[in-house]
Amino acid sequence: MTDSTATLARRREIAVEHVLFKLIEYVESRQPGLIDFVEASLDHLGDPAHDDTKDDEAVREVARRMLRGARRQGTG
Repeated sequence: MTDSTATLARRREIAVEHVLFKLIEYVESRQPGLIDFVEASLDHLGDPAHDDTKDDEAVREVARRMLRGARRQGTG
C-alpha cells in the first residue's frame, strides 16, 4: 500500500515543524534574540497561493503561535 501525496505532505510538515521548533529553542537558549528577530520579520511572510485560499494573515498567525510556543518552552 502506498501513502497518498497528502499523507506524505502531512508527515513531512509535522517533521519539519518539530525540527524547526527544536532548532529555534536551541539557538534561543544559547543566543537570545532569535525569536525577537524572526517575530520582527513576520510582516514579510505571506501565503504563496494564487486562489481563494490565499490568507497571508493566517500564515503569519501560524508563525506567531510557533514563536510563542518556542518562547514559552525556552523559559520553562
